[in-house]
Amino acid sequence: MSDQRFKELFTRYPGNPIIRATDLPYKANSVFNAGATLIDGETLLLMRVEDRRGISHLTVARSLDGITNWRIDPGPTLSPSPQTHPEEVWGIEDPRITYIEEQKLWVVAYTAYSKGGPLVSLATTRDFKSFERKGAVMPPEDKDAALFPVRFGSRWAMLHRPVPAFPGVGAHIWISFSPDMKHWGDHQILVTARRGSWWDANKIGLSPPPLRTEKGWLILYHGVRTTAGGCLYRLGLALLDLEDPTKLIARSSEWVFAPEEDYEIVGDVDKVVFPCGWVAEGDELRLYYGGADKCLALATARISELLDWLETHNGMDWQ
Repeated sequence: MSDQRFKELFTRYPGNPIIRATDLPYKANSVFNAGATLIDGETLLLMRVEDRRGISHLTVARSLDGITNWRIDPGPTLSPSPQTHPEEVWGIEDPRITYIEEQKLWVVAYTAYSKGGPLVSLATTRDFKSFERKGAVMPPEDKDAALFPVRFGSRWAMLHRPVPAFPGVGAHIWISFSPDMKHWGDHQILVTARRGSWWDANKIGLSPPPLRTEKGWLILYHGVRTTAGGCLYRLGLALLDLEDPTKLIARSSEWVFAPEEDYEIVGDVDKVVFPCGWVAEGDELRLYYGGADKCLALATARISELLDWLETHNGMDWQ
């Protein structure tokens, strides 16, 4: 009988990685950090692809079961457009996808890599074939952004992670509000990076977009710990109030997912698990993540188990 005391919350797909650069129909250095959504009965990934210059673009992959038989666009789906959007001169990266039922469209929050540093840009789409850019909505340095799928009052809300220039302050998850998805204000820190030897000390950031559950908005975030062997990316959970997302009501004391497999430990950036998308169907959750900035992998979980675990591992007293 297995020891249930040490049951992992996330189960890796045994066929990982699910997509490598060699699976693309064109040459590229790496594929990783994909946004995810459901569309027309299929799972769609909007993958970050780094070309052999080192510049990233976004490419769509589709699958009926969300696991195998991925159909990948023959070329880049959304490329940087520095002629019209100079903030994209060094590429576009790490998309997060939110479906807005009210407007029957998807909002893609992504990192535009400008000469002044990475910043948050938004684009909308109805079919993942054509996109309308809203342009830069946050100045550098800022990334790890995603929208909530509903308004709060009359305003949209977005999570993001600015990095202060002042040393020693830490990089935290912020929340901001907007009447039109273009002009953002009421900025405030929502989840703080811990201090000292914690797994999520000094620098944290949102992973997939917030997921609505019966107990609150479920958040998966990454913590970056700097060690003698380099940076180590691991994942933890948090929960926000359903009606007021500025209220943090739970936060895990422990990490729940960490690089362990070879494809997560060795790559362009070692020891990284980095999800930008997840898909919920009933209680099942499929998490799509980048492994070591080189490939795409899949892990599954039960939403009910994540919420139960978070309730018993709430580390709010250790903020």
